Amino acid sequence: MFLTHLECTACGKRHEWNRLQNLCTACGKPLFAIYDLERVRNLECKLHSSLNRPDKSLWRWRELLPLPKEVEPVSLGEGGTPLLQSKKCGPDADVDLWIKDESINPTQSFKARGMSVAVSMAKYLGAEKLAVPSAGNAGGAMAAYAARAGLEAHVFMPRDTPRANIIECREVGAHVTLIDGLITDCGAEIAKRKAKEGWFDVSTLKEPYRIEGKKTLGLEIAQQLDWKLPDAVLYPTGGGTGLIGMWKAFDEMEKLGWIGKERPRMFSVQASGCAPIVRAFEAGEKFAAEFSNAHTKASGLRVPKAIGDFIMLDILRKSKGGAIAVDDDEMIRAVREVGSQEGLFVAPEGAACFVALKKLRASGKIERGEQVVIFNTGSGIKYLDLFGE
Repeated sequence: MFLTHLECTACGKRHEWNRLQNLCTACGKPLFAIYDLERVRNLECKLHSSLNRPDKSLWRWRELLPLPKEVEPVSLGEGGTPLLQSKKCGPDADVDLWIKDESINPTQSFKARGMSVAVSMAKYLGAEKLAVPSAGNAGGAMAAYAARAGLEAHVFMPRDTPRANIIECREVGAHVTLIDGLITDCGAEIAKRKAKEGWFDVSTLKEPYRIEGKKTLGLEIAQQLDWKLPDAVLYPTGGGTGLIGMWKAFDEMEKLGWIGKERPRMFSVQASGCAPIVRAFEAGEKFAAEFSNAHTKASGLRVPKAIGDFIMLDILRKSKGGAIAVDDDEMIRAVREVGSQEGLFVAPEGAACFVALKKLRASGKIERGEQVVIFNTGSGIKYLDLFGE
């Protein structure tokens, strides 16, 4: 294993990796896993050959992930998802569009990536009970991986979470608590009870390893595009772990000599009814204030306050990208449009990115002929209540 320590994303304080950790003990901000990339670079030939082995799960990137080599990961076959070239939506927008389809992951969303790594490390470091606040897909993924690991799972969800997500969590053995409120209220309830209950909190960016699973999104698109990154990435953003994880992967790949200094312009796509990152980006703020009265049918985007806000905003500005909000009606209509044109039943969060692409083309922020990657983060099957007969 090449993991050396954990480092605070704000104050730089070093933490040991070999015990359960949540946020920085000095300033309360997220921690990043740091690797000895020089040692990894010395194994470059071996590492590249290992990527061609039959196992296509994200654990083929083992040298760039935590967990000692001799420890079996908690895995359901996550990762290795297709990057599909658009047949209609891209040509209609005059761009070279590629769709990273995360709906074929276990539990049908990109949340499987982060939870595989987080649950693997939590089990290895001695956790017995896990807790997570979730507006939907993260809860289902945590419940499934906890069951696979033989750990107790506690999922706190807003009462209006899509029924499919609630049923999924219960049917794979999780203890589900429904809260009158938002995901932030669910997180507050976990924080209040976790010490007494003996829960380890695996909330977004409140432990250091979900992001390590999500960073494999960046590793995969680089490999699938022959180690040349696209011009732009459109990413549906709630807590933002995937956006931050990809950027971390790009930095690590550059240090390994796999890619150059060029980076995609990163665009955060949010719902108009819950757009804290969009509002803060447009106002030039370093942090994003909590978005009051947050509402959207895309439950994965209903995150009124993200602990990684300052990291996301920094990435958007460094990459010369941006942030854009989409109305619920637009994204729901786009689900059918994308389905009929591409054959993909995308989640509303993914559909929002297709709407955002049209807006960004119209404003000139994405130019004709550019290569663009859109992330469909989950399956429309989880959102059947949103669609008519």
